[in-house]
Amino acid sequence: MTTTGHPADQTCPLLSAHTTMRVGGPARRFVVAETTDELVDAVRVVDEADEPLGVLSGGSNLVVADDGVEGVVVKVATRGITVESQDACSGATVRVAAGEPWDAFVEHAVASGWAGVEALSGIPGYVGSTPVQNVGAYGQEVAQTIARVRTWDRAREQVRTFTGAECDFAYRHSRFKGTPMPARTSGEATSAGLGGMSPRYVVLDVTFQFELADLSRPIAYADLATGLGVDLGARVPLADAREAVLEQRRRRGMVWDVDDADTWGCGSFFTNPILPTPTMDALAARVREVAGDDLTPPRFPTGEGQEKTSAAWLIDKAGFGKGYGLPGPAALSTKHVLAVTNRGEATAADVVALARRVRDAVEERFGVRLVNEPVLVGLTL
Repeated sequence: MTTTGHPADQTCPLLSAHTTMRVGGPARRFVVAETTDELVDAVRVVDEADEPLGVLSGGSNLVVADDGVEGVVVKVATRGITVESQDACSGATVRVAAGEPWDAFVEHAVASGWAGVEALSGIPGYVGSTPVQNVGAYGQEVAQTIARVRTWDRAREQVRTFTGAECDFAYRHSRFKGTPMPARTSGEATSAGLGGMSPRYVVLDVTFQFELADLSRPIAYADLATGLGVDLGARVPLADAREAVLEQRRRRGMVWDVDDADTWGCGSFFTNPILPTPTMDALAARVREVAGDDLTPPRFPTGEGQEKTSAAWLIDKAGFGKGYGLPGPAALSTKHVLAVTNRGEATAADVVALARRVRDAVEERFGVRLVNEPVLVGLTL
């Protein structure tokens, strides 16, 4: 475990170096935990000292204020992939350390013939973050393959394991995202101000249950099926599915690339709105009223009288095209309007100002308030 000190010593790194948005000031202290024991010990020591705590994973879903974090940031750097069991009948049960890079793990799964996460290729960040917001794309979610999540419960001060059913998975949500750390002391009160960066449950490892197969799970996303030249519901070789997903993501600027400013962000900045059907009907009527009878917002039934629409569609129809904001320091991606990006010199304040402008314009035009997907630390939208 390595520790660097107060920013005044010039030894504490800027958190911008640890996030894909490339913004964020320093922490008061920065600790790197390379084993599960080190991770638990680091969190426990900070909590026992009543210091504010932030937990940093891959930094791909995080926007940190320019002033940084007035507290201790623990960086999860644990590694390890363990096959607990594998046979033709029950498939493969695989336990993965929280600090394993997600896309490298997906690549490993595809090469090993473990089906179920191939459509989640190209997503940045670490394995431990995926259950927190139930990462999903192209018709798959991690909820479909997660068997168990082992955590350190800071409130109870003990290791707790949750089955997939106990994780309360929903669209971009889980019990780990929805359960804040109770603020019982001054340090915990400050930690609460760090929002999702200071969770009650610190993920230690995730256990997945995979089908053993040469073919992907059924293709469930229309553009992906078109790119593969197959019908929806078809199965294709795992490697072909992964490459097709990566191609889709690259075209949208959703595969992080150190040389491509279109990828210097958090991927999708806003979640797709899920609305009660009557509210969706009202949205459709509002669109016809303000944008013309020939426009209809996308509608995807999600069950229980609710429907999902496209945040990207709403943003575009509110007047924000690809590259909006250029040549400014923060702009929408030139490949996809849903991505707020740092063009190289943006501050966190620049990023949030652009996102707020987009959100407010969509709400004013269509009456729908978009919700940010990344965790904002020291910032409000």
